[in-house]
Amino acid sequence: MQPKIGFTKMKNTTSAVLLLEDGTLLQGCALGKIGSTTGELCFNTGMTGYQEIYTDPSYFGQIVINTNTHIGNYGTIDADNESGKVQIAGMICTAFSPQYSRHTAQASLQTYLEESGIVGLHGIDARFLVQHIRIKGAMNGIISSETKDVEELRKQLEQTPSMKGLELASRVSTATPYFVGDPNARYKVACLDLGIKRNILNCLAERDVYCQIFPAKTSYQEMSQWNPDGYFISNGPGDPAAMPYAVETVKIVLKEDKPVFGICLGHQLLALAANISTYKMHHGHRGLNHPVKNLLTGRCEITSQNHGFGISEFDVAKSNNVVATHINLNDNSIEGLKLKDRKAFSVQYHPESSPGPHDSRYLFDDFVGMLS
Repeated sequence: MQPKIGFTKMKNTTSAVLLLEDGTLLQGCALGKIGSTTGELCFNTGMTGYQEIYTDPSYFGQIVINTNTHIGNYGTIDADNESGKVQIAGMICTAFSPQYSRHTAQASLQTYLEESGIVGLHGIDARFLVQHIRIKGAMNGIISSETKDVEELRKQLEQTPSMKGLELASRVSTATPYFVGDPNARYKVACLDLGIKRNILNCLAERDVYCQIFPAKTSYQEMSQWNPDGYFISNGPGDPAAMPYAVETVKIVLKEDKPVFGICLGHQLLALAANISTYKMHHGHRGLNHPVKNLLTGRCEITSQNHGFGISEFDVAKSNNVVATHINLNDNSIEGLKLKDRKAFSVQYHPESSPGPHDSRYLFDDFVGMLS
């Protein structure tokens, strides 16, 4: 079969600007929808998987900078979506391709983003922008392809809230409970949806687990009525410290002493429930090649990551009940924990690996093993 060649001619060559919170101004070309958008700037170092990144609810409210030079060259396909829609606030890249070559692709990235109402910018040096953020730290920005009035853009940017202190999980969570998996599966797991990715549910369903996914603000009492064998606390966007409702739910879940597994935001909430504080990182971890060491086995794994908050190494060190199980080999930040008195553990990274390497899939096996 000949590879499918797709080409979407850019409907315009409109210029666009990016204004950063510190006053830095860059000019490039518009992509996606013509308009303006604001959000926290963050960068992802993955060389592939852009569609999975854009549909990950953990990126809600953020403008993603792609460090890989060429973006869009393999188009888009519905099967790669990690949620029901594009979740990012905006997208920035160096070289944007309206042409794609993949025989299964359904649309170009330009069409995909435009139909999703996503404003973006290309034609700038993303390397400079990434270096700037690595030095100055995460900050808000505004992209506009409809006005170049810097004073007007600055006013809009000043009204954009900081990610620190922002509760976003309830905005991306499901509105009503739903099920994933085989109703006749061996195990039942109640999943608290704070922005859950589809491949997490797939990884559980593949291991003979029937999942019921509950809205973010569901009470323990409602989840427990289903009599699950265990609980899963999902990934999601925003500041975990701004989610006392979820922390309280996790605390009550822990009292039942059934297996609990948390990923990313779920990891941070489990930490808060165990009296471990969280903090806003300088610029976060986002990419597909972060080295992590499993302190229990001594083995290392390459991981997929997406987080802008972390848990306090100091609090873990002085805790009598929390044990660090994984550390990041780049900066020694804590990437995993477990409780001594409960069947509860969590990791900061993404073992479902969509996109990314499969080194950490064993964690789903560990969780399912606890359900027996």
